[in-house]
Amino acid sequence: MTEATDLATSLQEKSDARLYIRTKPFIKVTIMKAAELSGMGLSTFVTTAAFLRAQDVIAAHERTVLAPDDHSTFFEALDRSAAPTDSLLGSAKLHREVVVEGD
Repeated sequence: MTEATDLATSLQEKSDARLYIRTKPFIKVTIMKAAELSGMGLSTFVTTAAFLRAQDVIAAHERTVLAPDDHSTFFEALDRSAAPTDSLLGSAKLHREVVVEGD
């Protein structure tokens, strides 16, 4: 039997939030079997599995991975100076007139 780790126990919070789910009987039986084989209770197993998957999804959305060609193109673009647009120049002029000269 493979032992799994209960990640929730490492968090210094009271476990009083509830999560209600409905599922198909086959899915429930499968999850219950996996929990038993892992040496965990059903709630602990489901919470740990969902928590790990949630961390993966969040990390994937917060991280950008670039291929080597894209990596060099991206950093070359950052190193190039861009000329200010007319809109930016107009905003800077307005800022000088209203904020700087308006004092």
